[in-house]
Amino acid sequence: MAGEDGDAHPLPRLAARLFNLRLEEAPAVLAGLALFFLLFTGYFMLRPVRETMGVAGGVDNLQWLFTGTFLATLAVLPLFGWLASRVARRRILPAAYGFFVVNLLLFAALFAGSTDNVWVARTFYIWLSVFNLVVVSLAWSVLADVFSIAQGKRLFGMMAGGASLGGLVGPGLGTLLVAPAGHAGLVLLAALLLAGSAFAGLWLYRWRDRHPLNDEAEPARAERGRALGGNPFDGALEVLRTPFLMGIALFVVLLASVSTFLYFEQARLVAETFPDPTRQTQVFGLIDTVVQFLAILTQLFLTGRIAQRLGIGVLLTAVPLLIAAGFVWLALSPVFSVFVVIMVARRAGEYALVRPGREMLYTSVPPEQKYKAKNFIDTVVYRGGDALSGWLKRGLDLLGELPGLAMLIGAGIALAWAGTGLLLGRAERRREGLEERAG
Repeated sequence: MAGEDGDAHPLPRLAARLFNLRLEEAPAVLAGLALFFLLFTGYFMLRPVRETMGVAGGVDNLQWLFTGTFLATLAVLPLFGWLASRVARRRILPAAYGFFVVNLLLFAALFAGSTDNVWVARTFYIWLSVFNLVVVSLAWSVLADVFSIAQGKRLFGMMAGGASLGGLVGPGLGTLLVAPAGHAGLVLLAALLLAGSAFAGLWLYRWRDRHPLNDEAEPARAERGRALGGNPFDGALEVLRTPFLMGIALFVVLLASVSTFLYFEQARLVAETFPDPTRQTQVFGLIDTVVQFLAILTQLFLTGRIAQRLGIGVLLTAVPLLIAAGFVWLALSPVFSVFVVIMVARRAGEYALVRPGREMLYTSVPPEQKYKAKNFIDTVVYRGGDALSGWLKRGLDLLGELPGLAMLIGAGIALAWAGTGLLLGRAERRREGLEERAG
């Protein structure tokens, strides 16, 4: 069996150079692409609707929706912890996705009855925000569980391209189908796509069983078929007692804070520039399309090479430094055109560089941390950062005589985000070195 360091059947030289993968890895990369493509196509079909609902509820009330999302995330934590403790690792993703498919079917029934109920709209906004974090976190948990550290550096960016491709297809599909199918039809289609994504996740584990790593013993492979055990709150405890995970948690809080500052500014500038709700949805969809197009090009051809040659630290610091400069620019020129440039750079950079780099960090941690601790960080910690920074941004906005103050504070947060990413990159390099010596 060819391993990480060799390949008996190399791809044609041009394809190897373009995509930086080995022949036996190609089916797994396609499955990873399908996992993310199906997941994100469904999500991005529904995302513009969610954004319009948020604006319709009043820009001044967004902090309440963020707080509601955080509280809902807290409620989900013990449920997911219980699932991860009782279900075999290879079954965690399909079990959770199956639960969300049932949720989508219920929303489809509600939307079929009425689309004007403001509480259903707010509930859907909060639910979709929680759903997005949980399902994406789980997809990355599977990849961190299936692939080695070296494979993750080469392949994670490419597989994340499926997310960007879904982000390109989803908004267009939603725009095309919303008139004939309605909101209920879109939700039903999203449920089908999510079910397909679950099958792709299951297939990845079967691929790893057929292509074990050179140093992977049979007992280690059998572990994937057993439950993790423990209790529903192990993820939080693991984060609190592990400095490396605490560093990732801090990185995520700072990332969420930067994203929230820009999200609130987006809502304000879009509401001022485009009063018509239909035009707002079109603007949100256009921004999504540009972001995903730029991200997919970077993911396919640059992310893996940057990680392999320059290290994960570069993936984690380049975008925060760029956004720090962008916040200063926005403080000096607070107009919609400037904001669009910064927002596109932030989101494309996060999808293409920051997110794959962050997920590569989990390839060196034990299985319990890949699922339980990772899910706690990706959901509770992330949404907690959202809620806190949302109230902070709202408070700063009330200081109307200092409109640039929030942007300058955002620049400071982005610099702290970059510093944390640099330290995490160094810590990961040390952990990788220890693992190589142990092997």
